[in-house]
Parts: sequence; structure tokens; C-alpha cells
Amino acid sequence: MVQVRKLFTPVDSLDAEQTQALLKERQEGSYTILDVRQPGEYEEEHIPGAKLIPLPLLNESLDQLDSNKPIIVHCASGGRSRVAAQLLSGQGFREVYNLTGGIKAWKGAKATGPTEVNLDLVRGDEGPGEIIALAYGMERSLQIFYVTMGEKAQDQKLVALFKKLAEVEEHHKNLLFELQKNVYSGTVDLSSFEGGIDSRILEGGFEMKDFMEKNEPYMRTVVGVLDVAMMLETQALDLYLRFADKLSRQDAKQILFKIAREEKAHLASLGLLLDEKTRGLR
Repeated sequence: MVQVRKLFTPVDSLDAEQTQALLKERQEGSYTILDVRQPGEYEEEHIPGAKLIPLPLLNESLDQLDSNKPIIVHCASGGRSRVAAQLLSGQGFREVYNLTGGIKAWKGAKATGPTEVNLDLVRGDEGPGEIIALAYGMERSLQIFYVTMGEKAQDQKLVALFKKLAEVEEHHKNLLFELQKNVYSGTVDLSSFEGGIDSRILEGGFEMKDFMEKNEPYMRTVVGVLDVAMMLETQALDLYLRFADKLSRQDAKQILFKIAREEKAHLASLGLLLDEKTRGLR
């Protein structure tokens, strides 16, 4: 049972910009974003990688949280998260922040879907090599998607954009292959490695054929392509971080945190490019 005094423990608050600045300076895996809304609210939209524990269940779920890591708590607008942050602080959590304004004030990327979506892609006991292979397949699938869309495009601006996006995925593949060589002491052959890769699933957990059919109509303008690309990268970031939360091995988690940092950087560059293109339409 929650003691009343613990609900009045002072906690620090951060607005959306301060929170994003804090997350930018911290390494993936060194903090927790805690969403205390209800599952239906989380499914509609959530901050990528946020851990869902609804407020009514929080007091009985404290063992799911690391009290030594900074925790940023949020809800819809800040009321429930303030109570949750006070509870955590009163229970001995060292660094707790309440996100003022909640997700309604959040200006960053938002993912969709329930907490368990696509988690069946990992067992939970994978090692680094298996995780790298899984991520590589998703990156390669997305690259194939962009190449295919570029071949279909008639507008040269779209052709150039799809080529650029495909090159980014090639860069991500190269980084993953280098990680794989480190895992196996540099003895991995690229053709042998790729021969065992499953490329049916796009980044974010989408099945390629189905995704292409549903989203092709939205990818006929530069802004439309960038919007879809940002959605894919956001869902990918969220999925990689949820994978990390499920995994038991720290070395495999660290691989996912490295991939997540790459996704964040790519998402930021896509956002800047989208801003540039939308300003040009005004």
C-alpha cells in the first residue's frame, strides 16, 4: 500500500525541450522513459522505447524498473506522471523527472502500436550475432524497398531521394557487418553472412510486400516519401529499444543501443530535410 507521504515527495520537472536535450546527451540504455498511461493510449502513440506501466499498477511493478537509472515519467498531460514520479522518488529512486505537459507537449517522434507488437521476432536470449543478423535483414529489406521505389519513380527528384535513402541503409548495413566481424574476430565473409539473412521484414517490423502495397500511394511526392521514411525510422527505433528491454544478455542489449543511436541520428537528419522541403512549399 502506498503511504500518503510518498505522494508528496518533491520531484524535478522537465519540459519537452529539456527532456529531449537530456536524452540527447545520455547514452541509450542509461535511462528509462516511463509511460504511466493506459495501454490504449500507449497504442495510439508513444515515445519510442518508452516502458509502459499504467499508474494503477506502478506500486506493484517497481521491480521492473532500475532505481539507479534516471527515469523520465510521462502521461497524457502531466497529472498522472507527477503522482507516479512522487511515488518513485518516495520509494528511493535516485533521479526522477516528471515530463510537464506529457505526450501532448512532446514535439519529437512518436511511435504507434501495443507494447507486444513484433516482440515475437526475438526469443529474449539472443546473443550479439543473432541480433546483428536480425537488424541487418531489416536494414537490407528497407534498402531493397527504397531501390524498388526508385526504379518505379518518374520524377527525378524522387529518384534522387530514393537513391539517397538506399545509400543510408547501405551505410547502416556496413556498420552492422563491422560489428559482426568484431563479434567473430574478423573471420566473417560478407557473402556467407548475407546468405543466412532473412530480409522479408522491414525496419519497424513491417512485412515488405504488404507495406509497399499500403504506402505506395503516399510516396509520390518528396514530402510524402520523407514522411513515410520518418515513420519507418521511428517505428524501427521503438522496436529496437523494445527488443533491448526483452533481451537478457547485456552484450546483445548494447548492440541494439548502438543501432538505436544510428536510428536517432538518421531520424534527426530526415526531420531537418522534411522541414526544409515543407518550408519550400509555403
